Amino acid sequence: MELRAWRLIIRIKKSDQLRGNSIEEILLDFLRANRVWGATVWVGVDGFGKRRKAVRKVEGITFDCPLVIEAIDEKERLEPLLIEIRQIVGDNGLVTLQEVGII
Repeated sequence: MELRAWRLIIRIKKSDQLRGNSIEEILLDFLRANRVWGATVWVGVDGFGKRRKAVRKVEGITFDCPLVIEAIDEKERLEPLLIEIRQIVGDNGLVTLQEVGII
């Protein structure tokens, strides 16, 4: 039996901030406070987007990695959060929402 759910994907960079605070931490706190089923932060090795290359490397050390925050919940719980999430992310990233099956 498969459970239908929705996956929220937020793509940002590690260095992205809002009013001096990490957007990554703000988003995780926001999702947790709104009792989303679960969220995971994935660290990217390399990437590019509208802000160009997402990674800076200095002598083999990687800075400013791309991050993907992935959250799973019911559509009815995620949709009302999208306006505030979009305000937090601003022009810093990309937000998508898609239906998924949980096995």
